[in-house]
Amino acid sequence: MPANLLLIDDQPDVLEGLRLAFGRTDNNVLTAANGEEAIHILNSDDVDVVVTDLRMDGIDGLGVLRHALTLNPAPAVIILTAHGTIESAVDALKEGAFDYLTKPVNVKELRVLVEKAAEHRRLLRENFELRQQIDRRFGIEGMVGDSAEMQQLYQMIRQVGPTKATVLVQGESGTGKELVARALHQMSPRARKDFIPVHCAALPETLLESELFGHERGAFTGAVSRRPGRFEVANNGTLFLDEIGEIPLSMQVKLLRVLEQREIQRVGGNETIKVDVRLIVATNRDLEEEVAEGRFREDLYYRLKVVQIVAPPLRHRRSDIPVLAQHFLAEFARENGRSVPTLSRDAVEALQAYHWPGNVRELRNIMENTFVFLQGDTVGARDLPGAVKSEKTAPSDTLAIPMGLPLEEVETLYLKRTLAAVDGNRTRAAEALGISRRTLQRRIKELGIEG
Repeated sequence: MPANLLLIDDQPDVLEGLRLAFGRTDNNVLTAANGEEAIHILNSDDVDVVVTDLRMDGIDGLGVLRHALTLNPAPAVIILTAHGTIESAVDALKEGAFDYLTKPVNVKELRVLVEKAAEHRRLLRENFELRQQIDRRFGIEGMVGDSAEMQQLYQMIRQVGPTKATVLVQGESGTGKELVARALHQMSPRARKDFIPVHCAALPETLLESELFGHERGAFTGAVSRRPGRFEVANNGTLFLDEIGEIPLSMQVKLLRVLEQREIQRVGGNETIKVDVRLIVATNRDLEEEVAEGRFREDLYYRLKVVQIVAPPLRHRRSDIPVLAQHFLAEFARENGRSVPTLSRDAVEALQAYHWPGNVRELRNIMENTFVFLQGDTVGARDLPGAVKSEKTAPSDTLAIPMGLPLEEVETLYLKRTLAAVDGNRTRAAEALGISRRTLQRRIKELGIEG
């Protein structure tokens, strides 16, 4: 199958020789005399394969490669290099080049390599187009839902994913913040590199520093060998720090330094290590409140909040609940070699009436519990756990408020209604309101709400 081929060299005779080498093939051949012209062509044409000289004035072959990798799907890039710069060509492979050849170029070998690169690009394009079709129909990277809230989330992921921006993902526990982070990674030019998740709340301060930055042998008791940290492992990829609000102030200072200088030092070491990492962080805390209370650095907060994405709670997208529930039932059926159960109407009504304090994670657990004990092929309301069955109606999303009522009384009414809907459970009430439990307790005290 013909491919769109871009040849780049700043020596006119070499460029003409390359053009003639592909003149009798079926490929559509484009040429550029420098990196700047090449980037213009890449931005305006759909190029399958790029063959570029490494050493050029202005934007060199590595510059062309880096720009090509920002395109989605990216063209395959072949680097041409002299014997004396093979080390630089190897570096280009590490950055994402398809392959390299040394000069003088063997034309037959180059043609074979271009054919392989074109086939590789065709597979990437097919996968990209298939993923777009799946995304349009089912969501993104395992995220299920077709509600307006989820469509808005998908659109933001598609816009933000291809950029280098640091992202703060906020949302209640169980809303799928890590899924959002993984989707951002898959939409980025770094998708072929590693996605490294770190759950900050699960590690004490001493271990967290070593986990993030690595350590040298003998840095502390038990450090029997050098160990790279997560920043090093995620180099050229994406690092996801979950529960960022849990890290202590001393670690916040070190994290800020990494964001500002793009370099780290291992624990117990003096060597400065440059890192190129796209950082995505997540929290279910109100970081603005944490800043106000002195528990989170303001400068770090604004460094992290370049782009803010909110994962919507399940109660705000009730139309997605039947789709999610059926999705989980199908998953459990595949894992256990059983037929996929269906949801009855009364089961759907019960699921949609429940308030879901644990969000999608809770729904998944409940559907697994239901699947394990299910007798038959249909899930009825009677088959659901007691907590779901007992909540016949969902908490009202509207509240009748007479005109002219003072704002403080409006807030009091709303807080009382929310607390009543969750049987006085303040943790669940805070989750329902999208605020921290501390903020809720303070307002309850200030407004004089009993219970």
